[in-house]
Amino acid sequence: MKGSKTSFYISRFRRASIPELVHRAVEALSIKKIRRAIRAGKPLYTIPAVCMREIDALCLPEMIFRNSDNQIQRLMHGGKFTLNTEESEILSCERMWRDKFYSDVHPDASLDIRSVWEPARLQNISVLLADITGSDDRSRVAMAKNIAKNEVLEWLDSNPFFFGPHYMSAMECGLRIPVFFYCLKGLDNLTDADSLRLLTFIYEHAWLVFKRLSLYSSVGNHTVAECVGLVFGGAMFRNSREGMQWLQKGSELLEQELYHQVLADGGPAEQSLSYHRFVLDLYWLAADFLESNNLADCSSWKTRLIEGEHFLACFSDLSGNLPSIGDSDDGRAMAPGICPKRDGKDTVETKPCITFPESGYTVVRGDNGMLLTFDHGQLGMGPLYNHGHADALSITLSVAGEQVIVDPGTFRYNGVPEWRRYFKGTRAHNTVTIDARDQAIQATGFIWSHPYSAKLVKVSDNDGKPYIEATHDGYSRLPEPVIHRRVVAFCSRSLFLIKDSFSGKGLHNFELNFHVHPDCTFEWNGRHSLIKKGAAEISIMLLGGKEFSTSCGDTAPPFGWYSQAYGLKTQSPVLFCEMHGQPDHVSYATAISLGGTIPDKAVLEEIACRL
Repeated sequence: MKGSKTSFYISRFRRASIPELVHRAVEALSIKKIRRAIRAGKPLYTIPAVCMREIDALCLPEMIFRNSDNQIQRLMHGGKFTLNTEESEILSCERMWRDKFYSDVHPDASLDIRSVWEPARLQNISVLLADITGSDDRSRVAMAKNIAKNEVLEWLDSNPFFFGPHYMSAMECGLRIPVFFYCLKGLDNLTDADSLRLLTFIYEHAWLVFKRLSLYSSVGNHTVAECVGLVFGGAMFRNSREGMQWLQKGSELLEQELYHQVLADGGPAEQSLSYHRFVLDLYWLAADFLESNNLADCSSWKTRLIEGEHFLACFSDLSGNLPSIGDSDDGRAMAPGICPKRDGKDTVETKPCITFPESGYTVVRGDNGMLLTFDHGQLGMGPLYNHGHADALSITLSVAGEQVIVDPGTFRYNGVPEWRRYFKGTRAHNTVTIDARDQAIQATGFIWSHPYSAKLVKVSDNDGKPYIEATHDGYSRLPEPVIHRRVVAFCSRSLFLIKDSFSGKGLHNFELNFHVHPDCTFEWNGRHSLIKKGAAEISIMLLGGKEFSTSCGDTAPPFGWYSQAYGLKTQSPVLFCEMHGQPDHVSYATAISLGGTIPDKAVLEEIACRL
């Protein structure tokens, strides 16, 4: 644990500018000052008085609610959102931490701190409050209000300011502020003392967020979440100097980061579809709140946000699935089953091939609901590239609303370093690994060094037969460098070829991988593998006299695994082919057909030779 933290700080220091180092030093001194004041029993701040009429005058953002009755009943009987971690483990970790001042040292390195934080986002309360607004059952509403009140007051009792694990992250504080606001607005069974306690915690959360904003190399989705908290907190304390500072800072940073984190083509700078959904929803939430309460004009945001919705719509298959590109922690801006009102979400791209040049993706649609994604983007948001995966030139394939060739996902962030390395590494993606190395170097679980550059060489859509060609230089750092080139060429709307070729020096080991969804079934049909899942059926074959081998569920090292949700993993088959040789003499040609047959092999090999 000590060694990993040392590596983390060294990596951060190397990437920090002088202004950032000054910012970090000021922040560290501020934390020490807070600790000393708490130990000495000295006041840290004076909370300005707030009239509840000022809170009552604020409008709630509009919510879209999609939770099932079973989910509501589970939460009304004490259920929490725990990211597939046993609640007893989380409670045990909280008890170990409870009497500690703010600390970034985990008392149990085997437990994922992200899982510990999830229940403390209090999203179970958000769901109950949303259900209250839409229910005509008075008995159910009264029960839900009592449960929500008891839950939030119990959390306040158990987590005094600056004690325990839930003040480590400014992001987590930022995400709780709107929930406290919903409680003030939605619970008419709070006493004056209860409301004052909630306002006190809102002030303390916003006060801490303002001092610990994720800036410089830490800018990312954390910054957006923190700013949303500042906007809500600032609105509630808007008649005070601090409140106006929070409101102004939050609004200004949100506008700045919108054009940094949501690229001009609508894609994510972080190279993560899950975090893109999270960030967009945070922006819709903030925009609705600010505009509904005449606190800011967010109309200029809408064009970029609608581009973001269009981007995600293009990646959604017939069942609404998104490929697991980049990191995902299954986080929600509001809660599972609740999202803010969005504009442009129903935008559907009718072109068979669309390229997003800034974010670096091409999406192709074909027969039987086929959706193929081709990643020719960069590693992620520099300088740390926190949530990017080393997946240059990787593809995913969905057919008839079924995910078939998949990105295996994320699994966990902390406590399992060998699995973290695997799921974000190149071998866990549908591309080529050279010399068993990643396309970039994993400095820590959240920091990459030696980022690659990917380049889209050509894209065309002649007569409905898309052709995409791209390269990356991730292996140019090798003592004998190699450049990887991949072409995806469609022969028809139901048949395409993938050609991988290389240029460079020396002798190398090459490994082509295609990860298959664990629910798929395999059949060998003479010359090719037949893969089936629900209504989806594809045939896949290597040309040029080569054949795939298969692997599933290896553990030393990990290979052949799929993470269907955060904290979960299951064995999953991989088709792979290894070759050894000089780059100019090694190539792969893969034919994939929608259906049970592949056309004449000799014709396909002739086409592949020309690619």
